[in-house]
Amino acid sequence: MNISHIEHIGIAVKDLDAAIKHYEEVFGMKCYAVEEVAEQKVKTAFFQVGDAKIELLESTAEDGPIGKFIEKRGEGIHHLAFAVKDIEANLAEAEEKGTRLIDKTPRKGAEGLDIAFLHPKSTFGVLTELCEKKD
Repeated sequence: MNISHIEHIGIAVKDLDAAIKHYEEVFGMKCYAVEEVAEQKVKTAFFQVGDAKIELLESTAEDGPIGKFIEKRGEGIHHLAFAVKDIEANLAEAEEKGTRLIDKTPRKGAEGLDIAFLHPKSTFGVLTELCEKKD
């Protein structure tokens, strides 16, 4: 794999506005972007922390991935995302090494990134996302 850094940590929340307020008031961070990704049934908010980001995720539908996650597990860390170059090659390498893929091909995510998820059963219980910023 060609991982350059932790791109972001995704945190599932029930109330995005309340979570943004908490991160801004308690941690002194500034939310720099709020975006809805309709195809994933999610609304996101981003905070920059050094080279990495915190991504807050609120479901826009009960049957969406974040809605289901919160119903089953409650609010909390949802996924860990790594920045990579050549996401397709990284997916192929992961699969060759026995990693179960959720996404066999990348799809569009928040902030215009190409994203793909690795199944948590293959990554010690951690939903893992690969992200590539195409120039």
